[in-house]
Amino acid sequence: MGDLFCADENSNGVINGKLGHSSPNGYRKSCWYEEEIEENLRWSFALNSILHTGASKYQDIALLDTKPFGKALVIDGKLQSAEVDEFIYHESLVHPPLLHHPNAKTIFIMGGGEGSTAREILRHKTVEKVVMCDIDEEVVDFCKAYLAVNKEAFCDARLDIIINDARNELESKKDCYDVIIGDLADPIEGGPCYKLYTKSFYEFTVKPRLNPGGIFVTQAGPAGIFSHTEVFSCIYNTLRQVFKYVVPYSAHIPSYADTWGWIMASDSPLVLNADELDLRIKQNIKGENRYLDGKTFSSASILSKAVRKSLNNETHVYTEGTARFIYGHGKQEHA
Repeated sequence: MGDLFCADENSNGVINGKLGHSSPNGYRKSCWYEEEIEENLRWSFALNSILHTGASKYQDIALLDTKPFGKALVIDGKLQSAEVDEFIYHESLVHPPLLHHPNAKTIFIMGGGEGSTAREILRHKTVEKVVMCDIDEEVVDFCKAYLAVNKEAFCDARLDIIINDARNELESKKDCYDVIIGDLADPIEGGPCYKLYTKSFYEFTVKPRLNPGGIFVTQAGPAGIFSHTEVFSCIYNTLRQVFKYVVPYSAHIPSYADTWGWIMASDSPLVLNADELDLRIKQNIKGENRYLDGKTFSSASILSKAVRKSLNNETHVYTEGTARFIYGHGKQEHA
Protein backbone atom coordinates (compact mmCIF):
# COMPACT_ATOMS: atom_id res chain seq x y z
CA MET A 1 0.00 0.00 0.00
CA GLY A 2 1.21 3.53 -0.68
CA ASP A 3 1.78 5.97 2.15
CA LEU A 4 2.14 9.74 2.32
CA PHE A 5 4.47 11.35 4.82
CA CYS A 6 6.59 14.44 5.42
CA ALA A 7 10.22 14.46 6.45
CA ASP A 8 13.21 16.71 6.97
CA GLU A 9 15.75 15.98 4.30
CA ASN A 10 19.38 17.08 4.01
CA SER A 11 21.10 17.92 0.75
CA ASN A 12 22.13 14.30 0.24
CA GLY A 13 18.51 13.16 0.24
CA VAL A 14 18.68 11.32 3.56
CA ILE A 15 15.36 11.27 5.37
CA ASN A 16 15.87 12.41 8.96
CA GLY A 17 12.65 13.89 10.29
CA LYS A 18 9.13 12.87 11.18
CA LEU A 19 5.80 14.42 10.37
CA GLY A 20 5.58 17.80 12.06
CA HIS A 21 9.27 17.92 13.04
CA SER A 22 10.82 21.36 12.67
CA SER A 23 13.60 21.67 10.10
CA PRO A 24 17.08 22.73 11.30
CA ASN A 25 19.31 24.99 9.21
CA GLY A 26 20.54 23.34 6.05
CA TYR A 27 17.55 21.02 5.79
CA ARG A 28 14.42 21.32 3.68
CA LYS A 29 10.94 20.06 4.40
CA SER A 30 9.55 17.58 1.85
CA CYS A 31 6.42 15.49 1.55
CA TRP A 32 6.89 12.02 0.13
CA TYR A 33 4.88 9.21 -1.41
CA GLU A 34 6.04 5.72 -0.54
CA GLU A 35 4.87 2.45 -2.09
CA GLU A 36 5.78 -0.97 -0.78
CA ILE A 37 6.67 -2.93 -3.92
CA GLU A 38 7.73 -6.04 -2.04
CA GLU A 39 8.00 -6.95 1.62
CA ASN A 40 11.58 -5.67 1.81
CA LEU A 41 11.52 -3.11 -1.01
CA ARG A 42 9.93 0.33 -1.04
CA TRP A 43 9.80 3.02 -3.72
CA SER A 44 9.40 6.65 -2.74
CA PHE A 45 9.53 10.08 -4.32
CA ALA A 46 9.05 13.67 -3.27
CA LEU A 47 5.78 15.54 -3.72
CA ASN A 48 4.99 19.11 -4.57
CA SER A 49 1.47 18.65 -3.27
CA ILE A 50 -1.41 16.25 -2.70
CA LEU A 51 -4.04 17.37 -5.20
CA HIS A 52 -6.86 15.09 -4.15
CA THR A 53 -7.62 12.01 -2.08
CA GLY A 54 -10.88 10.12 -1.84
CA ALA A 55 -12.51 6.73 -1.85
CA SER A 56 -15.20 5.11 -3.94
CA LYS A 57 -17.01 1.97 -2.88
CA TYR A 58 -14.45 0.01 -4.90
CA GLN A 59 -11.11 1.77 -4.49
CA ASP A 60 -9.05 4.39 -2.70
CA ILE A 61 -8.04 7.19 -5.07
CA ALA A 62 -5.33 9.85 -4.91
CA LEU A 63 -3.91 12.38 -7.33
CA LEU A 64 -0.43 13.56 -6.40
CA ASP A 65 1.77 16.27 -7.87
CA THR A 66 5.18 14.58 -7.73
CA LYS A 67 8.54 16.23 -8.23
CA PRO A 68 10.10 13.59 -10.53
CA PHE A 69 7.03 12.37 -12.47
CA GLY A 70 4.45 15.18 -12.52
CA LYS A 71 0.83 14.35 -11.72
CA ALA A 72 0.42 10.73 -10.62
CA LEU A 73 -2.77 8.71 -10.22
CA VAL A 74 -2.68 6.25 -7.31
CA ILE A 75 -5.41 3.64 -6.75
CA ASP A 76 -5.46 1.29 -3.77
CA GLY A 77 -1.95 2.36 -2.85
CA LYS A 78 -0.56 1.40 -6.27
CA LEU A 79 0.74 3.95 -8.76
CA GLN A 80 -1.38 3.62 -11.92
CA SER A 81 0.20 6.24 -14.16
CA ALA A 82 2.34 9.35 -14.03
CA GLU A 83 2.23 12.39 -16.27
CA VAL A 84 5.87 12.22 -17.37
CA ASP A 85 5.93 8.62 -18.63
CA GLU A 86 2.34 7.36 -19.02
CA PHE A 87 2.78 7.57 -22.78
CA ILE A 88 5.11 4.55 -22.64
CA TYR A 89 2.43 2.39 -21.03
CA HIS A 90 -0.50 3.58 -23.14
CA GLU A 91 1.26 3.54 -26.51
CA SER A 92 2.52 0.03 -25.74
CA LEU A 93 -0.95 -1.15 -24.71
CA VAL A 94 -2.94 0.35 -27.58
CA HIS A 95 -0.91 0.59 -30.76
CA PRO A 96 0.42 -2.96 -31.25
CA PRO A 97 -3.05 -4.57 -31.47
CA LEU A 98 -4.60 -1.76 -33.50
CA LEU A 99 -1.66 -1.79 -35.92
CA HIS A 100 -1.68 -5.57 -36.32
CA HIS A 101 -5.40 -5.53 -37.07
CA PRO A 102 -5.95 -4.73 -40.77
CA ASN A 103 -8.90 -2.39 -40.19
CA ALA A 104 -9.78 -1.85 -36.52
CA LYS A 105 -13.11 -0.01 -36.33
CA THR A 106 -14.70 -1.06 -33.05
CA ILE A 107 -12.76 -1.20 -29.77
CA PHE A 108 -13.80 -2.25 -26.27
CA ILE A 109 -11.77 -1.10 -23.26
CA MET A 110 -12.07 -3.03 -20.02
CA GLY A 111 -11.30 -0.42 -17.39
CA GLY A 112 -9.42 2.58 -18.73
CA GLY A 113 -11.23 5.15 -16.57
CA GLU A 114 -8.21 7.43 -16.71
CA GLY A 115 -8.99 8.16 -20.37
CA SER A 116 -5.44 7.75 -21.70
CA THR A 117 -6.16 4.43 -23.44
CA ALA A 118 -9.14 5.98 -25.22
CA ARG A 119 -6.96 8.96 -26.17
CA GLU A 120 -4.44 6.72 -27.94
CA ILE A 121 -7.14 4.61 -29.65
CA LEU A 122 -8.88 7.70 -30.99
CA ARG A 123 -5.70 8.74 -32.80
CA HIS A 124 -6.30 5.83 -35.23
CA LYS A 125 -8.06 6.96 -38.40
CA THR A 126 -9.91 3.65 -38.86
CA VAL A 127 -11.63 3.76 -35.49
CA GLU A 128 -15.36 4.42 -35.57
CA LYS A 129 -16.49 3.42 -32.07
CA VAL A 130 -14.79 3.02 -28.70
CA VAL A 131 -16.62 1.58 -25.70
CA MET A 132 -14.87 2.31 -22.40
CA CYS A 133 -16.35 0.16 -19.65
CA ASP A 134 -15.16 0.99 -16.14
CA ILE A 135 -16.78 -0.26 -12.95
CA ASP A 136 -15.99 2.86 -10.93
CA GLU A 137 -17.85 6.01 -11.95
CA GLU A 138 -16.03 8.05 -9.32
CA VAL A 139 -12.67 7.24 -10.91
CA VAL A 140 -13.96 8.25 -14.34
CA ASP A 141 -15.42 11.51 -13.04
CA PHE A 142 -12.26 12.16 -11.06
CA CYS A 143 -10.06 11.75 -14.15
CA LYS A 144 -12.38 13.88 -16.29
CA ALA A 145 -12.03 16.67 -13.75
CA TYR A 146 -8.30 16.48 -13.04
CA LEU A 147 -6.50 15.02 -16.09
CA ALA A 148 -6.59 17.81 -18.66
CA VAL A 149 -4.42 15.83 -21.10
CA ASN A 150 -7.41 13.55 -21.82
CA LYS A 151 -10.10 16.23 -22.05
CA GLU A 152 -10.32 15.98 -25.84
CA ALA A 153 -10.67 12.20 -25.73
CA PHE A 154 -13.47 12.33 -23.17
CA CYS A 155 -15.34 14.76 -25.45
CA ASP A 156 -14.88 12.71 -28.65
CA ALA A 157 -18.22 11.61 -30.13
CA ARG A 158 -16.80 8.17 -30.96
CA LEU A 159 -16.28 7.39 -27.26
CA ASP A 160 -19.10 5.70 -25.36
CA ILE A 161 -18.48 5.53 -21.59
CA ILE A 162 -20.31 2.77 -19.74
CA ILE A 163 -20.22 2.32 -15.97
CA ASN A 164 -20.43 -1.41 -15.42
CA ASP A 165 -18.39 -4.48 -14.63
CA ALA A 166 -16.63 -5.44 -17.87
CA ARG A 167 -17.65 -9.08 -17.52
CA ASN A 168 -21.32 -8.15 -17.11
CA GLU A 169 -21.18 -5.75 -20.03
CA LEU A 170 -19.58 -8.21 -22.43
CA GLU A 171 -21.84 -11.09 -21.37
CA SER A 172 -25.09 -9.11 -21.42
CA LYS A 173 -24.63 -7.58 -24.88
CA LYS A 174 -24.33 -9.23 -28.28
CA ASP A 175 -21.90 -6.64 -29.69
CA CYS A 176 -18.57 -7.87 -31.04
CA TYR A 177 -15.36 -5.89 -31.47
CA ASP A 178 -12.25 -5.83 -33.62
CA VAL A 179 -10.01 -5.24 -30.60
CA ILE A 180 -10.64 -5.75 -26.88
CA ILE A 181 -8.18 -4.08 -24.50
CA GLY A 182 -7.64 -4.99 -20.86
CA ASP A 183 -6.58 -1.76 -19.16
CA LEU A 184 -7.43 -3.12 -15.75
CA ALA A 185 -5.95 -2.54 -12.34
CA ASP A 186 -3.37 -5.12 -11.35
CA PRO A 187 -4.57 -8.43 -9.92
CA ILE A 188 -4.16 -7.67 -6.23
CA GLU A 189 -5.74 -9.61 -3.41
CA GLY A 190 -8.99 -7.94 -2.36
CA GLY A 191 -9.06 -5.79 -5.51
CA PRO A 192 -11.95 -5.78 -8.01
CA CYS A 193 -10.10 -6.99 -11.12
CA TYR A 194 -8.32 -10.31 -10.57
CA LYS A 195 -11.27 -12.37 -11.90
CA LEU A 196 -10.78 -10.68 -15.29
CA TYR A 197 -7.40 -12.39 -15.75
CA THR A 198 -8.76 -15.96 -15.65
CA LYS A 199 -8.90 -18.66 -18.32
CA SER A 200 -12.69 -18.92 -18.09
CA PHE A 201 -13.09 -15.17 -18.61
CA TYR A 202 -10.79 -15.15 -21.63
CA GLU A 203 -12.37 -18.26 -23.15
CA PHE A 204 -16.08 -17.73 -22.51
CA THR A 205 -16.44 -13.95 -22.27
CA VAL A 206 -13.66 -12.19 -24.20
CA LYS A 207 -13.07 -14.50 -27.17
CA PRO A 208 -16.76 -14.81 -28.19
CA ARG A 209 -16.99 -11.00 -28.32
CA LEU A 210 -14.16 -10.68 -30.86
CA ASN A 211 -14.96 -10.35 -34.56
CA PRO A 212 -13.18 -12.76 -36.93
CA GLY A 213 -9.52 -11.74 -36.97
CA GLY A 214 -10.02 -9.87 -33.72
CA ILE A 215 -7.20 -9.17 -31.27
CA PHE A 216 -7.14 -9.09 -27.48
CA VAL A 217 -4.46 -7.32 -25.46
CA THR A 218 -4.04 -6.92 -21.74
CA GLN A 219 -1.65 -5.23 -19.38
CA ALA A 220 -0.04 -8.12 -17.51
CA GLY A 221 1.80 -6.68 -14.55
CA PRO A 222 5.50 -6.43 -13.74
CA ALA A 223 7.76 -8.16 -16.25
CA GLY A 224 11.19 -7.53 -14.79
CA ILE A 225 13.94 -10.09 -14.44
CA PHE A 226 12.77 -10.94 -10.90
CA SER A 227 9.15 -9.73 -10.89
CA HIS A 228 7.80 -11.44 -14.02
CA THR A 229 6.93 -14.63 -12.15
CA GLU A 230 4.35 -12.81 -10.01
CA VAL A 231 1.62 -12.74 -12.68
CA PHE A 232 3.13 -12.01 -16.12
CA SER A 233 4.23 -15.57 -16.86
CA CYS A 234 0.98 -17.20 -15.77
CA ILE A 235 -1.22 -14.70 -17.63
CA TYR A 236 0.84 -15.51 -20.72
CA ASN A 237 0.42 -19.25 -20.19
CA THR A 238 -3.31 -18.81 -19.54
CA LEU A 239 -3.83 -16.94 -22.81
CA ARG A 240 -1.92 -19.68 -24.63
CA GLN A 241 -4.66 -22.10 -23.57
CA VAL A 242 -7.29 -19.92 -25.28
CA PHE A 243 -5.71 -18.28 -28.35
CA LYS A 244 -3.60 -19.69 -31.17
CA TYR A 245 -1.13 -16.80 -31.36
CA VAL A 246 0.15 -15.07 -28.20
CA VAL A 247 2.84 -12.36 -28.11
CA PRO A 248 4.29 -11.11 -24.80
CA TYR A 249 6.24 -7.85 -24.76
CA SER A 250 7.59 -5.40 -22.21
CA ALA A 251 9.05 -1.94 -21.61
CA HIS A 252 10.73 -0.12 -18.76
CA ILE A 253 8.51 2.50 -17.12
CA PRO A 254 10.52 4.76 -14.79
CA SER A 255 7.67 5.69 -12.45
CA TYR A 256 6.85 2.00 -11.90
CA ALA A 257 10.44 1.27 -10.87
CA ASP A 258 10.29 -1.83 -13.06
CA THR A 259 9.81 -3.29 -16.50
CA TRP A 260 6.13 -3.70 -17.36
CA GLY A 261 4.44 -6.36 -19.46
CA TRP A 262 1.61 -6.65 -21.98
CA ILE A 263 0.30 -9.69 -23.82
CA MET A 264 -1.41 -9.66 -27.20
CA ALA A 265 -3.45 -12.65 -28.39
CA SER A 266 -5.45 -13.68 -31.45
CA ASP A 267 -6.43 -16.66 -33.57
CA SER A 268 -4.95 -14.81 -36.55
CA PRO A 269 -1.16 -14.48 -37.00
CA LEU A 270 0.59 -11.50 -35.38
CA VAL A 271 3.62 -11.29 -37.63
CA LEU A 272 4.19 -7.72 -38.85
CA ASN A 273 7.85 -6.72 -39.01
CA ALA A 274 9.28 -3.33 -38.04
CA ASP A 275 8.97 -1.80 -41.52
CA GLU A 276 5.37 -2.95 -41.90
CA LEU A 277 4.48 -1.51 -38.50
CA ASP A 278 6.12 1.81 -39.38
CA LEU A 279 4.10 1.98 -42.60
CA ARG A 280 0.86 1.40 -40.74
CA ILE A 281 1.83 4.00 -38.12
CA LYS A 282 2.35 6.53 -40.91
CA GLN A 283 -0.92 5.61 -42.63
CA ASN A 284 -3.21 5.11 -39.64
CA ILE A 285 -2.17 7.28 -36.68
CA LYS A 286 -2.74 10.99 -36.32
CA GLY A 287 0.25 12.78 -34.85
CA GLU A 288 3.58 11.28 -33.86
CA ASN A 289 4.15 8.60 -31.26
CA ARG A 290 6.57 9.58 -28.53
CA TYR A 291 7.67 6.03 -27.74
CA LEU A 292 6.49 3.27 -30.06
CA ASP A 293 7.63 2.58 -33.61
CA GLY A 294 8.35 -0.62 -35.52
CA LYS A 295 11.82 -1.20 -34.15
CA THR A 296 10.70 -0.41 -30.62
CA PHE A 297 7.96 -3.03 -30.74
CA SER A 298 10.29 -5.58 -32.33
CA SER A 299 12.72 -5.00 -29.48
CA ALA A 300 9.96 -5.04 -26.83
CA SER A 301 8.76 -8.46 -27.99
CA ILE A 302 12.24 -10.01 -27.72
CA LEU A 303 12.39 -10.84 -24.03
CA SER A 304 15.53 -11.67 -22.09
CA LYS A 305 16.80 -15.25 -21.86
CA ALA A 306 15.70 -15.62 -18.24
CA VAL A 307 12.17 -14.34 -18.88
CA ARG A 308 11.77 -16.42 -22.05
CA LYS A 309 12.82 -19.52 -20.14
CA SER A 310 10.29 -18.81 -17.40
CA LEU A 311 7.48 -18.25 -19.88
CA ASN A 312 8.33 -21.41 -21.80
CA ASN A 313 8.36 -23.45 -18.59
CA GLU A 314 5.28 -21.87 -16.99
CA THR A 315 2.50 -24.39 -16.28
CA HIS A 316 0.22 -22.37 -14.01
CA VAL A 317 -3.19 -21.46 -15.44
CA TYR A 318 -4.92 -18.46 -13.87
CA THR A 319 -8.32 -19.32 -12.41
CA GLU A 320 -10.41 -17.80 -9.65
CA GLY A 321 -9.42 -20.66 -7.38
CA THR A 322 -5.70 -20.56 -8.24
CA ALA A 323 -5.24 -16.80 -8.68
CA ARG A 324 -1.85 -15.18 -8.31
CA PHE A 325 -1.50 -11.61 -7.11
CA ILE A 326 1.11 -8.90 -7.24
CA TYR A 327 2.26 -7.57 -3.88
CA GLY A 328 -0.27 -5.30 -2.18
CA HIS A 329 -3.91 -5.32 -1.20
CA GLY A 330 -7.09 -3.74 -2.44
CA LYS A 331 -9.99 -2.66 -0.27
CA GLN A 332 -11.23 -5.66 1.67
CA GLU A 333 -14.76 -4.41 2.27
CA HIS A 334 -17.04 -2.62 -0.18
CA ALA A 335 -19.59 -0.11 1.08
